[in-house]
Amino acid sequence: MTTDPNSPTVVYSADNAIEAAAIVTALEAEGIETTTTGSYTSGFQAEAPGTVQVVVRQSQAEKALAILERLEDEADESDENSGDEEDE
Repeated sequence: MTTDPNSPTVVYSADNAIEAAAIVTALEAEGIETTTTGSYTSGFQAEAPGTVQVVVRQSQAEKALAILERLEDEADESDENSGDEEDE
């Protein structure tokens, strides 16, 4: 059985729409068409607790996950370096 390369695939679950928007922006900057689900219902923001899912095409999921991993590593390095500055 083959999978449709255009089928939607969740690559990240964000705690809120702001975090999801940052992820979408980063992925789109790398040329990956990205969308979200779970942040809005019928044009207004749902107040129910939950996550916002970042969705890409199945054919781009592996690349998207690699980008997200790289961004996480960069953020971790930045956090470690900012701690060094506080010690000085």
